[in-house]
Amino acid sequence: MASALSSIINQPHTAQRLKLHSPSCLRFFKHKHYAFLPSPKPFSSSRPLHLITASRTFSSLSTKPKNPSLRNFIAQASLTASQFQQPHLVADTEAPSTGRIYHETYGCQMNVNDMEIVLSIMKNAGYNEIVTAPENAEIIFINTCAIRDNAEMKVWQRLNYFWFLKRNWKANVATGRSQSLRPPKVVVLGCMAERLKEKILDSDKMVDVVCGPDAYRDLPRLLEEVEYGQKGINTLLSLEETYADINPVRISQNSISAFVSVMRGCNNMCSFCIVPFTRGRERSRPVESIVREVAELWKEGVKEVTLLGQNVNSYNDASVVEKEAEAGSNWKLSEGFSSISKVRTTGLRFSDLLDRLSLEFPEMRFRFTSPHPKDYPDELLYIMRERHNICKLIHLPAQSGSSKMLERMRRGYTREAYLSLVQKIRSIIPDVALSSDFICGFCGETEEDHSDTLTLVKEVGYDMAYMFAYSMREKTHAHRNYVDDVPEETKQRRLTELIETFRESTGKCYDEQVGTTQLVLVEGPNKRAPDTELIGKSDKGHRVIFVNLPISDREDVNTKRNPAVGDYVEVQITRSTRASLFGEALAITKLSSFYNNLEREAVACSM
Repeated sequence: MASALSSIINQPHTAQRLKLHSPSCLRFFKHKHYAFLPSPKPFSSSRPLHLITASRTFSSLSTKPKNPSLRNFIAQASLTASQFQQPHLVADTEAPSTGRIYHETYGCQMNVNDMEIVLSIMKNAGYNEIVTAPENAEIIFINTCAIRDNAEMKVWQRLNYFWFLKRNWKANVATGRSQSLRPPKVVVLGCMAERLKEKILDSDKMVDVVCGPDAYRDLPRLLEEVEYGQKGINTLLSLEETYADINPVRISQNSISAFVSVMRGCNNMCSFCIVPFTRGRERSRPVESIVREVAELWKEGVKEVTLLGQNVNSYNDASVVEKEAEAGSNWKLSEGFSSISKVRTTGLRFSDLLDRLSLEFPEMRFRFTSPHPKDYPDELLYIMRERHNICKLIHLPAQSGSSKMLERMRRGYTREAYLSLVQKIRSIIPDVALSSDFICGFCGETEEDHSDTLTLVKEVGYDMAYMFAYSMREKTHAHRNYVDDVPEETKQRRLTELIETFRESTGKCYDEQVGTTQLVLVEGPNKRAPDTELIGKSDKGHRVIFVNLPISDREDVNTKRNPAVGDYVEVQITRSTRASLFGEALAITKLSSFYNNLEREAVACSM
């Protein structure tokens, strides 16, 4: 039977009609439907095969009536996947149909990085042109966020507009409103795609393709299926996919900063959070692949890299240094913290990754987000203190100041343990800046719990914070076990009080910078005064504004010039607000030179 099948597949007209690609997209036929088995190693026993079904009849594939039809073929050979031990593959040399791409991204920095990965995959498939308006595109990508209701509402509003562009394409072209060559295909990506896939596909033909965060490699095939009247969907989550081999297409061209994903997924299972269900379990990229990507960014002129992960500081590269965790032991956590998830295989930790990157790229700054407080062991704090190019800004999401709420949230720590960690961080890194996340109105939160959060904010004194009113997410532990019993007006009132408390306490963090000299990475003109002022960020992430005037260059004392984007500039801070610092530019310098001078001055003062 297999030999008969091979002889038929080898016929040019059949190979053309079936479009059999490489083993990564082998198609098996049975009855009037076919199935796809996309996997880099489709016959490897060590990797599961993901089955995605579609419902196009074979009769619609026929383009040459004189040739034997596929119906005849199926009648002669009814084969199952198990009978294909060594299938004969015929390469499809035709270039895929292409179209211009428009993209929008909502949510976190990880979504921005994901879109860059998507653009790289599409570029390799022949989709090379990106446009800045949806009216000019044949393919519209919208990368979504499922963390809160507001983000999802924005996406639905945009989908309504894209649906209008699809449905009224001819009229839009006739009136000049649209310049696309054909009705656009609308593709929903990301977390919302995973969470609401059925609802999105059933929404009155709004969307053509739904693709989850781990299935982006499948996008070219899914778009091809739309040509045959099918809707494409692949939202399978993976235990292995990290896109480590893909070089992202940077959305911000000629930018001096970039995001680099180092791990994906989350194992924490906080009761309020949908991420483990939309992004899957934790898996980390190999250190070597990250180093290679950062090296390419350095060649392109990038001066600052933000390392990304849903739980970035739980990074665990077990691809090289792989060993079983000792019986009874656990992944070393911050003192006083616990975790639901147990690490079975240990490898290189986040401190190892930072150590490698900071040494190999001494003139590049490194930041990271988003971490969990449980994953700040002492060695990570010490490496941050020792390396000047690891920014002294630590994100420490608290979510609540009430131990009772923290237990209901399944955060793995108490208020006391959190404050103890803050004290340790500041003892090891005295000049550190702290930021945090807070949720107002979680299930069962009382006025006393809310008051505990307000006092925590005052006691810690954060430089920055992200504050939100709670919105229930389906599939979460809270959705299954708790009642969203805090009225919306109460949530909003508590959120307002929290924001006011934060603003009162953060002013001190900014005021303390007045009189100091900060190293500022220039990002560009200040939008409020683009002709006279520049803006950049300090090591702590504070926004710094200064007048654009010619200043000396520490590396060339005989030269004076205006600072340019990507320059490191010494700025003496003269005044502050609750959101910005203002200062006087002293000199252009290098990152290592600035901190070496500080060390020499400190030694001189101590003698």
